[in-house]
Amino acid sequence: MKFERASGILMHITSLPGDHGIGSLGKSAFDFIDFLVAAKQKLWQIFPLGPTGYGDSPYQTFSVFAGNPLLIDMQDLIKRGLLAQKDLENMPANTASVDFGAVFKAKHQVLQKAYQKFTATSEYEEFCKQNNFWLENYATFMAIKDNKNGQPWNKWDEKLKQRDFGKLQEIKTNLAKQIGYYKFLQYIFYDQWRKIQDYAHSKNIKIIGDIPIYVAFDSADAWANPEYFLFDENKQPTHVAGVPPDAFTETGQLWGNPLYDWKTMQEDGFKWWINRFKITLSCCDIIRLDHFLGLVNYWAVPAEDDTAINGTWQPALGREMLEAVLKALGELPVIAEDLGAVTPPVEQLRDDFNLPGMKILQFAFGSGDDNPFLPHNFPENCVVYTGTHDNETTRGWYENIPQPVKDHLHHYLQFDGSNVAWKLIETAWHSRAVMALAPMQDFLNLDNSARMNTPGTLGDNWKWRVLPEQLSPELQNKIAELTTAAGR
Repeated sequence: MKFERASGILMHITSLPGDHGIGSLGKSAFDFIDFLVAAKQKLWQIFPLGPTGYGDSPYQTFSVFAGNPLLIDMQDLIKRGLLAQKDLENMPANTASVDFGAVFKAKHQVLQKAYQKFTATSEYEEFCKQNNFWLENYATFMAIKDNKNGQPWNKWDEKLKQRDFGKLQEIKTNLAKQIGYYKFLQYIFYDQWRKIQDYAHSKNIKIIGDIPIYVAFDSADAWANPEYFLFDENKQPTHVAGVPPDAFTETGQLWGNPLYDWKTMQEDGFKWWINRFKITLSCCDIIRLDHFLGLVNYWAVPAEDDTAINGTWQPALGREMLEAVLKALGELPVIAEDLGAVTPPVEQLRDDFNLPGMKILQFAFGSGDDNPFLPHNFPENCVVYTGTHDNETTRGWYENIPQPVKDHLHHYLQFDGSNVAWKLIETAWHSRAVMALAPMQDFLNLDNSARMNTPGTLGDNWKWRVLPEQLSPELQNKIAELTTAAGR
């Protein structure tokens, strides 16, 4: 698919300003779309929208099909007559960072109240019917999980773990109300999201969503579809995902996600992947396909190992999967996250489907002129970022890089190092890359205290929020002027 020259801002829903301790699908989302329009942007990139668990990462969710109930806008529930204003009195305040534990507890208490007043409508019944291929399993999974005090599914009773038909029917009867609650949350989430999407489209804003290549082990996806994963007869993974040792990590990275049984997926025509792309494309216009390398081959680590050292490279069926998705859906508006050890077969797969790859300006400096992240080496069909959610903020990065890297940066960009974040944004916008994006933190020239995520840690990740006053008319005008000058 051919993309038009455009630019935009990377910021997740949770980072929006507003009440109740977390960004939501409410007024601040619509206001941010207005900000994008005034700043002459055409793209809004977000993270995966799924329900987060331990660690709060949107890249480790309880379902790749479900939406995160913590993002539900409570004011909308008042308009629907499901809540009163007084029901929101104990919600967290409009904090500068997200306290996920407090938000989870307070929101679910209030959402349970809304559910008590909810009466199923024909629209709700239609939603459940259209989404039954994932919704029934997800709602049942979450209800059982609640009933088991959050225990992961591989610790459940044997019959539940193995999805014994009789036991599942019994559970569905006993936990019917709680299963209904989780279906209600999804109906509300998707109804609110559609309104944001419709508003974005009415303003010519495209939303870039995200498909993490792997799913979490403790997810409805793994529990309900064990045949698609490398599990033994006890539903334990035989091998898990990671990456091999490199110059940065002596023992590699052990991600721990279950790995796909690609041959089984191929046998039913990659139905699961087609459904996954379909629902993601129903929520956004363009997909960033995370860890694109894993569609060519993947590092399989024995599940019992503590490090990724003993993994082996195994072939994936990514080409066959993408062909099946293309045939089913007609086009692939996909950005390939091709960062890391890019091999010729990875480049070949990306280019055969005409997918733009990613270029990160923070990776460009300190080596030779042939560095593929230097703007003069960009192909037009690529997407340039100053940095991503996994990187330091550009200001924080600049403060930490060695002097030779700074010297190269100053020489290449012909500047003295002042407001480096804006300089990299200008460089991205003026480059030949078809799309250019930067995290909101870089537009605000924030240091690493505003960093979104430090991979491999369980610290203060995913918590950053923008303050309303930071989305100023001055900033939107500055971005608009640059965008006009750069022809985006």
